[in-house]
Amino acid sequence: MADSKKNTFFETCFSLIQISNVKVLSKASVYGLRALMYIVAKKETTRYVNIGEISKELDISFHFLTKIFQSLTQNNILESYRGPNGGVALVKPPDQIFLIDIVKILDGADFFDKCLLGLPGCGNFDPCPVHDFWAVTKAALKVEFETTSLAELGAKVSEDRLRLRP
Repeated sequence: MADSKKNTFFETCFSLIQISNVKVLSKASVYGLRALMYIVAKKETTRYVNIGEISKELDISFHFLTKIFQSLTQNNILESYRGPNGGVALVKPPDQIFLIDIVKILDGADFFDKCLLGLPGCGNFDPCPVHDFWAVTKAALKVEFETTSLAELGAKVSEDRLRLRP
């Protein structure tokens, strides 16, 4: 998808989601993605990024962030190093880590199979009120999440000076 179409698609999806005040990603996924983009943007200055620094810079609870990082470490996205120069670093290059990898770890492998309203058994035979909208939207989101890497988003943070802090 071309960049302008990609940006328009994301803006449309997020506008619709915000209008209905629905949270699609869990807080863990949102914080995890923000923290990983921060790490990618900082990678040129240091190998390991201090968790306390990330917590402070992004205004994320240190303890919640360490739980998120623990999951990402157990799933070979991050590695950690203790000591005065310690912190966390990506295991693989950021162009080999995609949004879908992070979301599946933090929100579950079935994230794209779930009903937006959380209703069990929602599907074509027994749909909820937003099923048709969500089926189309989540299919498009899944494609975007499968093709958008941390490298792309980290570049937007460092080169385009896009913000990660609320």
